[in-house]
Amino acid sequence: MTARASRIGLQAPDRFVARPALIGWGVLGAAAIAASFAPLLVQLGYAVVAVGVIGMAHGASDLAIVERARRPAFLGLYGVVSLACLWWWTAQPAVALPLFLLASAIHFALEDAPSGTLTERAARGVSLIATPAVVHSTELRELLVIAGGPDALVPGLVTAMTLIGGVTAGGLMVLAWQRRDMRLALGTLTLLAFPPLIGFSLGFLILHALPQTAIRQERIGCRTTAGYVRAVAPILLLAFVLAGVVGALLLRVDASGVRALFAAIAALAVPHLLVTPWFSGETQPARLRAA
Repeated sequence: MTARASRIGLQAPDRFVARPALIGWGVLGAAAIAASFAPLLVQLGYAVVAVGVIGMAHGASDLAIVERARRPAFLGLYGVVSLACLWWWTAQPAVALPLFLLASAIHFALEDAPSGTLTERAARGVSLIATPAVVHSTELRELLVIAGGPDALVPGLVTAMTLIGGVTAGGLMVLAWQRRDMRLALGTLTLLAFPPLIGFSLGFLILHALPQTAIRQERIGCRTTAGYVRAVAPILLLAFVLAGVVGALLLRVDASGVRALFAAIAALAVPHLLVTPWFSGETQPARLRAA
């Protein structure tokens, strides 16, 4: 097995690499099971670690993949979009929430199956957002209302997500079986089985964040995951600080922390979704598609 494959996360090229990876996945899985039976605050903590710490690593290399001459403009626009997103989420969460979900689905569709058919790409993008509603629609409805979704819109939105998520999850499971694609099957089952915050967090890592981290790692020329983390550490640390500040500010509005989590993720994710592709000229080779 190649070194490139070892960085994807679920593979095991040798004992030294395999053992830490397996231990890490074991800890994440065990924590996910435990958090599923815990109060919302514990589930929120799991999401912060999985999405806000581990998952954020792939976006921390946004600056590194932009040409040096274009970086000032990139940073300026990145900051403007982030602040605008934060303001919008604070002022109009009922509008910001569905648009953020839509933008995320499009982003996942474009990145997670770059050489797939249009149908597959759409299914993978929508599934990561909608599939958690299939089994846990009540929990998701409550979560979206707390996050700022309007009471009048959320029930219909969750009903649509339940139907669409069921169709896309079923189609992706068939596709995973045909391709013997363990990652796709495991990620989709995770989205179905766990409560929404836990299922999305773990599914996000399996299907999107860790494969994209491997692609970014190769693109910026890092031979190891540790080397990649060192290379992006300053940006990653800044992202943690900014997310913490956003979360602390919004805790005054929503003591549960749910809205703060959504807003902090959106303030960092939206410029990653919208700004980076315009400046990086990033194309994802089919040979690195998540297997």
